[in-house]
Amino acid sequence: MSPERAPLRWHYARFAARTCVESAAPYFARSFNKLGESCNLTVPDAGRVLYVERVETTEPLRMHLQPGTFVPMHCTASGKLFLSSMSLLERRRLLANLTLTRHSPRTLVDMEALEVELARNAKLGLGIDNEEFVRGMIAVAVPVLGEGSKAVAAIACHAPTARVSLDDLMAKVPSMRIAADAMRTILFPTPSA
Repeated sequence: MSPERAPLRWHYARFAARTCVESAAPYFARSFNKLGESCNLTVPDAGRVLYVERVETTEPLRMHLQPGTFVPMHCTASGKLFLSSMSLLERRRLLANLTLTRHSPRTLVDMEALEVELARNAKLGLGIDNEEFVRGMIAVAVPVLGEGSKAVAAIACHAPTARVSLDDLMAKVPSMRIAADAMRTILFPTPSA
């Protein structure tokens, strides 16, 4: 795709995601509330992660990120999921244009260390943020797969380490995968016979 067409593609993707999320809002509220922590629907957007929708936990201690917020790829669960699902060539091209900014003491800013972590995430089929974006916050993300089994969006769940361990969040992954599969059917409905 030519560079001048890329912005149009991203605007369309945002519109399409917004339309799908609005029609599926009741489903998301029910599914995400069962997880008990803040959950997000995210999409990759020009080397960043865009929060499309969010369901907040009822717990008073939480991180507040509104839909429309952009976060970095290299240190967030969704971003690492998107990076780990790319081809090596595509990932290296993208990372060559990103600054690996340190957001916490655990942020991976060494390219080799990040590649090792992305390989681990790819094997697991998910993204993990172990206090890399915000100190005291952990997250896991699972892919919403599109055509060709490409990660086109992610369902992410995050929580403060004062309340939840990474193992606790990992235990929610099967439920998150069910929500991601449901989102896939909303985004890519199969034609009726």
